[in-house]
Amino acid sequence: MSADTRPRLIESIGMKRRSFGEWRGRRPFWGGMLTLLAGLPIMYFPYAHLSLGGMTVSMATTAGAGSLIIGVLLVVLGLTMWFQPVSRVFAGVAAILLSLVSLVVSNFGGFVVGLLLGMIGGALAVAWAPGQPAAESDDGEPDRKVVAGPVVATNPAPATGGGSGLGFGLNDLSGTSPNDGLNGRHRAG
Repeated sequence: MSADTRPRLIESIGMKRRSFGEWRGRRPFWGGMLTLLAGLPIMYFPYAHLSLGGMTVSMATTAGAGSLIIGVLLVVLGLTMWFQPVSRVFAGVAAILLSLVSLVVSNFGGFVVGLLLGMIGGALAVAWAPGQPAAESDDGEPDRKVVAGPVVATNPAPATGGGSGLGFGLNDLSGTSPNDGLNGRHRAG
């Protein structure tokens, strides 16, 4: 290896690592990874023949086809979280539900390993939200300051006809509230 190719190789590896980091940051990567990994033990254990010493243990069940379907769907949902991040909420909820179903169908959810990985992966996908892109400075480099701060909830104005906790929150939508904007006068029937 010549002295000229070594820095290029290191630079190429660095660029690929940065681009993978950017790709990973734009999607629920860990949720997809855990969901994908959850499908493997759920698919594997019903068809595996484990040998302990001289004894062969077969965990084949009558629901082997169901285990295979659940495992394949979890793998597909994990890939969906990676390559279609806009459908992350659907994929996360479906992964959670399939993991719960695998508890009954597939040897306690792949001996609880697949169940836990699927539940955590689905929850991570549902909870993930895309970040804001970094603002660029004048020299074309992204600024190195924090762009996403804490989420601050604002309280809406109290509904007319009562204060908070009095049950008048949806009165303006139904058209039958005691105060329909008539300044204290009730509507004549």
